[in-house]
Amino acid sequence: MTQDGGPAVQIDTSKPHPARIYDYLLGGKDNYEVDQRAGDQLAAAAPEVWISVRANRAFLHRAVRYVVDNGVRQILDIGTGLPTSPNVHEVAQELADDVRVAYVDNDPIVKAHADALLSRAGTTSIVLADLRDPQSVIDHPEVRRIIDFGRPVALFLVAILHFIRDADEPERIVATLRDALPAGSFLVLSHATGDFADDRSDAEAVYNSATATMNLRSRDRVERFFDGFDLVEPGLTQVPFWRPDTTPPAGSEAIGFYGAVGRKTV
Repeated sequence: MTQDGGPAVQIDTSKPHPARIYDYLLGGKDNYEVDQRAGDQLAAAAPEVWISVRANRAFLHRAVRYVVDNGVRQILDIGTGLPTSPNVHEVAQELADDVRVAYVDNDPIVKAHADALLSRAGTTSIVLADLRDPQSVIDHPEVRRIIDFGRPVALFLVAILHFIRDADEPERIVATLRDALPAGSFLVLSHATGDFADDRSDAEAVYNSATATMNLRSRDRVERFFDGFDLVEPGLTQVPFWRPDTTPPAGSEAIGFYGAVGRKTV
């Protein structure tokens, strides 16, 4: 049994996992040879991936600061990935020490690493759950312990929805989560795209043998995820250009990640 009271989950290290590939590309150490090979193959197919993952991480940090500066004190981060400092709770609690953060991921290795870093008795916790079943995330007792859905919540879906196939209805998933949020809540989302490249089939193929496939989507598809939210300025952009606090790195025009923040007003 896990600490959450559910059945123990077997950790599969025979296939690359998106969270561990991402960790490798960020220069982390919580990955395996199979993830490193996949990361190298991805970089060979899309060389801009090295700056893309860092730009996406920087977008995450800016978005955390934005929602906290706008009064949100609860964050639900789904698809959090391996803990890479500074993580969401570290950035948020540096601004306001009463921010509560619930992390959710479907990789037992992610949960094991996070459990070692987080105090389950405190205001930050990690839950093993699957985004493809959003209601189970909302209803999870550990999520409910941290998050009060009667008050504004910042929902983070950063670099996760492109691992959800169309057959799993990603728009439905986001709508289910949106409907659980009260007015004043925020959606922070980033998503991989092929809009800035002639062909990304080789990059997508890297994930064919991974635990989740890569599903690149166009700008209009990504924008649909914000139905029911008002986009804050500058709207949906490539992640380096969303409220940058430094000059975007060289090559940013080729980065295949859209990002935006939306606010739920009703």
